[in-house]
Amino acid sequence: MSGGHFNHSQYHLVQISEDIDTLVRNNCIPDEYGYATNFTPETLAKFEEAIKALKVAHAMVQRVDWLVSGDDGEDTFHKRWEEEVASQLPKRKMFKKKGPMPFKG
Repeated sequence: MSGGHFNHSQYHLVQISEDIDTLVRNNCIPDEYGYATNFTPETLAKFEEAIKALKVAHAMVQRVDWLVSGDDGEDTFHKRWEEEVASQLPKRKMFKKKGPMPFKG
C-alpha cells in the first residue's frame, strides 16, 4: 500500500504549488496573447508563502494518510512528522506556562 485514504488528493496540493511557482517564474512574461501578469514583488512574496504552506500541508496530509491507511505505525508517523513536517515549519518561541490553562467548553 501507499496511502489512499484520501484518494491521493494530497497530490492536488503539490500541483497547485507548482502552478503558483509557474506564475511566479512567468511573471512579466507575455503569454501567447501578449498578456503578462506583472505582479509586484510584494504579491510574488505572498505567492512564495503560499507555495511553502501548500508543501507543508501536503506533507501533513501524506503523513496522516499513511498512518490511517496502515502503511505507518504511530511511532513512524511521529518520526516522519518531525522529519518532513516540523522541519518545514517556522520555529516558534516557547513561552513558560504560568499555571493551568483555563478550560473553555
